[in-house]
Amino acid sequence: MRKMIVLALCAAFPLATSAAYAQTAPQTPPSAAETAPSGQAPAQTGAPQITTINIVDINELPDATKTQVNDAVAQRSDGDVKKLRSSIDKSPEVTAALKEKGLTSEAVVIASLDSKGLLTLVTKKPS
Repeated sequence: MRKMIVLALCAAFPLATSAAYAQTAPQTPPSAAETAPSGQAPAQTGAPQITTINIVDINELPDATKTQVNDAVAQRSDGDVKKLRSSIDKSPEVTAALKEKGLTSEAVVIASLDSKGLLTLVTKKPS
């Protein structure tokens, strides 16, 4: 169910994000401290590296997508919300992108990271 929601969100965002904010994170080569002593590259964590960040307000989404986002938000626990916001706060690039829009991690209601490194954050301004 969650995969379908994420796929639907990813499919709908190109349509809804024409005015959305996009930022490319700088790519840095691994430093000498990050390479393994044996000369082998360090093990990958499995998560793709964030290359682009899209921040979209929930009110900019099509009604069908907005409904799917609201359904996904309703199904998550408080622990999931804390974990999401903690992850956002630990990432300087994501925090900076939100700050440029005048937002914090508290405004993020859902996030999606695709295999190509596109991070999409759906936000809702506090009322």
